[in-house]
Amino acid sequence: MQVFTKQLRFALRLVPCRTLILAVLLGFLSGALAVTAQEANVITINDFSFAPKELTVTPGTTVKWLNHDDVPHSVVDKNKAFRSKPIDTNQSFSYTFASAGTFDYVCGLHPQMMGRIIVK
Repeated sequence: MQVFTKQLRFALRLVPCRTLILAVLLGFLSGALAVTAQEANVITINDFSFAPKELTVTPGTTVKWLNHDDVPHSVVDKNKAFRSKPIDTNQSFSYTFASAGTFDYVCGLHPQMMGRIIVK
């Protein structure tokens, strides 16, 4: 009986720990979801491609390109409305689209990489 009592006490001590771990994990996940929701107008650069390839926004929206590749990339509008300097790994470039239109862009360093911003 004494062994059972010791095991029960030990198990009861673990319950708050498990609850705490679960609370921390849920808090982390909800924080990650909030960051994702805040950064809805972010285009990631990964594996020599832009994602999403096409993004629709309203006038006045700032779009951010974030480079997750191991090599630099750039963002160049085909009609020269905007042009970034080379964007290093984990660095970003942002541009605010003031007026409606379709903006086709490429990576100036790797022109096979293409994307489109539609402002309406």
